[in-house]
Amino acid sequence: MNSGKLAGAVLGAILRVVFVIAVVYAVYRGANMCYDYGYRVFTEPAVSPGEGYPVNITITGEESAMELGRLFAARGLSRDARLFALQYLFSEYRKEIKPGTYELTTSMTAGEMFAVMASEKEETDEGGSANETEGAEESGSANETEGANETESAEN
Repeated sequence: MNSGKLAGAVLGAILRVVFVIAVVYAVYRGANMCYDYGYRVFTEPAVSPGEGYPVNITITGEESAMELGRLFAARGLSRDARLFALQYLFSEYRKEIKPGTYELTTSMTAGEMFAVMASEKEETDEGGSANETEGAEESGSANETEGANETESAEN
């Protein structure tokens, strides 16, 4: 009888150790997956490198974050609908996105897409989209480049 109790106690201890190891492993894997997913929310690269291809997207303004995620994933602008929804919810442009039709490319990150959708006006009836900020951004970056060149010249 003593040998039976001893065998039961040893088997019970082994099962407890195996259970604790399994729980620690599951927590470790879960934490790793959560960290990786959370990291991707802020650092996810564009779907395709280089120039990508253009995709027209129409936003009505009534879509939820998950519906936008599904739409963008279905059109090839995002790899993961849930991730895109989280990126949208954490975006600084969340309240500024305007309804309209936008031409986005697969080489844009989620943040770049949100910036375009927050700055462009709705597409006109003729099919051209009006973008007031694009020209200002181009001239602003040209002025910044000129200013940097002048600073370099002054230092030499």
